[in-house]
Amino acid sequence: MRNRSIVLGTVTLCAIVLVSVIHFIPLTLSRTHASVRQIITILPLGDSITYGAGSSDKGGYRTFLWRECLKNGYRIRFVGTRSSGPRNIDTYNEGHPGWRIDQISSHVIPWLILYRPQIILLFIGTNDILQRHDVSHAPDRLSLLIDEIAFTLPKSTLIVASVTPLNDSILYASKKYSSSVDFNANIIAYNAAIPVLVRWEDARGKHVQYVDMYDAVPVYDLADGIHPDDAGYELMANVWYTSLTKLLVPSHS
Repeated sequence: MRNRSIVLGTVTLCAIVLVSVIHFIPLTLSRTHASVRQIITILPLGDSITYGAGSSDKGGYRTFLWRECLKNGYRIRFVGTRSSGPRNIDTYNEGHPGWRIDQISSHVIPWLILYRPQIILLFIGTNDILQRHDVSHAPDRLSLLIDEIAFTLPKSTLIVASVTPLNDSILYASKKYSSSVDFNANIIAYNAAIPVLVRWEDARGKHVQYVDMYDAVPVYDLADGIHPDDAGYELMANVWYTSLTKLLVPSHS
C-alpha cells in the first residue's frame, strides 16, 4: 500500500521507546483464550457513529453491545477520553463527530499508549466521503491508520468495520450536500477496499479482522441519511458482538 514508510516516520518519536515496553508487558487477551475473571478493555474508535449520534440515549451501538455482553457473561470495559450514553453502561469511547481518517490517525497513538486496549473497534471513513476529502485515497489513509494501531499495540486485536450506507435522497433534501455527488457510491467503493487491506495485514501476522456494517444496516434505519437510529445501532451491535464472541470467554464458564 502507498506510503507505508510514512507510518514509521510518523510514529517513531512516540513509539520507539514505548514499543519496547509494550513488548515486555504482555496483554492477557489472545486470539484463543482469556482469563475467566478478566475484564477485557475495548476501545470504540471512530466518528459520530461511534459517539452515538442519532440514537435516543446517545450511546449508539455501545449501549446494545454492553448489554449483550453483560447478559451473556462477558466482562468488558470501554475506554476512551470521551463519554456519551446512558448511565447504566460504560460510556467511555473515542468517537469524534465530524472527524476523518487522518484526524483519528494524528491522535490515535497517545490514546493507545494511555489505555492499552486489548480490542479496538474501528469505524471510520464516512466523513472523508461526506467532506469529499481526497476520496480516492481514503483507503490509503485507512491503511496507514491500521498500521499505526498494529505497530503500537501488536498484541491487541483490531476489528475494522466497513462503514454504513448513506441515503443520498435525504442528504440532497437537507441542502447541505451537493446533488451532483453520489455519496453512497463513494461509500461502496471505499468499503470494497477494506477487506483487501485487512487480509493483507492478516497475512503479515497482524491481529486485524474485518466486519461488514454496510450490509447490516439498511438505509431506512438511517435517522438523517447518515446516522443509524436505535434499530440500526442494534444491528451494528450484533455485528460487533458476533466478532467479539470469537475472542472472549464468558466469566461464568
